[in-house]
Amino acid sequence: MQTASRLGDILLKQKRITREQLDLLLRESKLHGDTLTAQLVRQNIFNERELVAFMARSFGCPVIDLNKVEVDEKISVIPADVLRKHMVLPLKKTGKVLQLAVIDPYNINALDELAFISGCKIEVLIASETQLNKKLNEFNDDELHLAQVMAELGAIDVEVIDTQEEDIDEYSLSAEIEAAPVVKLVNLILMDAIKRGASDIHLEPYEKILRVRYRIDGVLHEIMRPNMAMREAIVSRLKILARLDISERRLPQDGRIKLRLSRAKTVDFRVSVLPTLFGEKVVMRLLDPSSLQLDMTKLGYDAQSLAWLKEAIHQPDGMVLVTGPTGSGKTVSLYSAVSELNQPGVNISTAEDPVEFNFMGINQVNVNADIGLDFPAALRSFMRQDPDVILIGEIRDHETAAIGIKAALTGHMVLATLHTNDAPSTMTRLVNMGIESFLVGSAINLISAQRLARCICPDCKTEMNVPQAALIDAGVPEQDIADYHPMTGKGCQTCNGTGCKGRTGIYQVMPVFDEIREAVYAGKNSDVISAIAVSKGVKTLRMAALEKVQSGDISLEECLRVTVER
Repeated sequence: MQTASRLGDILLKQKRITREQLDLLLRESKLHGDTLTAQLVRQNIFNERELVAFMARSFGCPVIDLNKVEVDEKISVIPADVLRKHMVLPLKKTGKVLQLAVIDPYNINALDELAFISGCKIEVLIASETQLNKKLNEFNDDELHLAQVMAELGAIDVEVIDTQEEDIDEYSLSAEIEAAPVVKLVNLILMDAIKRGASDIHLEPYEKILRVRYRIDGVLHEIMRPNMAMREAIVSRLKILARLDISERRLPQDGRIKLRLSRAKTVDFRVSVLPTLFGEKVVMRLLDPSSLQLDMTKLGYDAQSLAWLKEAIHQPDGMVLVTGPTGSGKTVSLYSAVSELNQPGVNISTAEDPVEFNFMGINQVNVNADIGLDFPAALRSFMRQDPDVILIGEIRDHETAAIGIKAALTGHMVLATLHTNDAPSTMTRLVNMGIESFLVGSAINLISAQRLARCICPDCKTEMNVPQAALIDAGVPEQDIADYHPMTGKGCQTCNGTGCKGRTGIYQVMPVFDEIREAVYAGKNSDVISAIAVSKGVKTLRMAALEKVQSGDISLEECLRVTVER
């Protein structure tokens, strides 16, 4: 028990207890399911007043008498179950500073978690366990949740927009349903995810807990654990908003929620419901048009790669492919390219599954395989619509690839995504899908492989000492090691202690040079194609990531996390 050992170490160093006493206290704490502080009092090593005074002196923070404090539940910005888990109580919130009464100030991990959840800097005051328990018991879970919801939502008027009928601006429920605490909690989760800049919300049921996690800058963080009794109600509420069948709990379902936050701002949530062993898991992807970056110069491309990419998309015909794993920013890259091409004299048609963002001047088709409108059907229709530019959301099969290649060879610019590990392997992937190698080599102008890496927080960026051997193992040439001074983030209030803030793209942009075409025609594998590309100045993903390490944009650890040596 990490937190217990910290307090225990202090007690040992000051010779207030022996090692044998500490071991006994920890065993008893685990057996009874209570805290080390409770056991210190129970075993008559301290009385409560002495223990509070001891921790205040050794930790250097003041004592609070909760019997003389009136707690305002409106300031609660932390779920009730988290308060009980860590035995803390919010007392006062001033700006971005949250005053907490705690019984164990040495529980640093808990304080870091509370700072992340609340988005505040934590100011610690020490209270007795008896008083704190009494205060926590004065509120039941629903009251604390509701107080939290009301405080967070404030005066924001959230509307659910009906996406099926243009004339209907609001999807309203009965007053009885709107008054339910679960509705307020769902609204809080959605609003809080937007406020934190999350890209996904995960609602996960397990045997004994219900967990809510947000994906922020590509990494999942646990935010809260709502009461298990609310599980079905929360899922049903989300299904209602997404226009799904609340009675169907055995099959996966997909839907969409559209929230209007103001007259000028709306946010879409793509909702996926999946039956699991202990209930339905809900994952929601946030699509915020205001956060969409369409300026190609701000996506993280280096100057040469950006020049190659712009030259390729401005060709009158051919294919440009963007490749990478799910969540690597392929859609944003494609949209930025389409935005560059979106001119009054250009006819652009897109086939997407689903359409994520709407653009003026672009004809967007939402693919729906259930009614026969799959990618091949949409593309065949596009060919009769006099297109200049065609965007294919994803090439998944031979038929889609064949139509896209044909369009690229008959005077159209085709932009598409594909799932491969890097740019050179994309050529062989298309051949393996059944496309003749001479068509692949002739049709493709350029392939861009990409990853997203977390940027170092600018407010806590600091240089780290990295052994030369580690840099060499990462792929840094020995002659360049002196130019590398890797940075890292220590963790601060700005980044909620993570050391990372925002993300940047890592790109391998490979034009299809004549030598690469010849290699494809000859049936060469991806290693040969990669060697040719590097000899022409194309950077591998690892090389591109190392450049961002050198410039101090990302850490060496992040470079190794998102790329591999190839």
